[in-house]
Amino acid sequence: MLEFYREMLLIRRFEEKAGQMYGMGLIGGFCHLYIGQEAVVVGMQAAIEPGDQVITGYRDHGHMLATGMAPKGVMAELTGRAG
Repeated sequence: MLEFYREMLLIRRFEEKAGQMYGMGLIGGFCHLYIGQEAVVVGMQAAIEPGDQVITGYRDHGHMLATGMAPKGVMAELTGRAG
């Protein structure tokens, strides 16, 4: 359970930072945040079985982080930089 909380907190803090960066003009286009939905993706990742397929929508930062992608790489994608 503590690991689930850590994952949810990572996603929340990441999204808060992304929102700040969007407000500063460092993220172009639209930035749809995942704030308030952290438990959805963490619970889903805990429940899926090997071989299950997952399709996400436009608010997929949380999904990327929950599957183990590095926050630095996800932020690089949002800001249009190499990561």
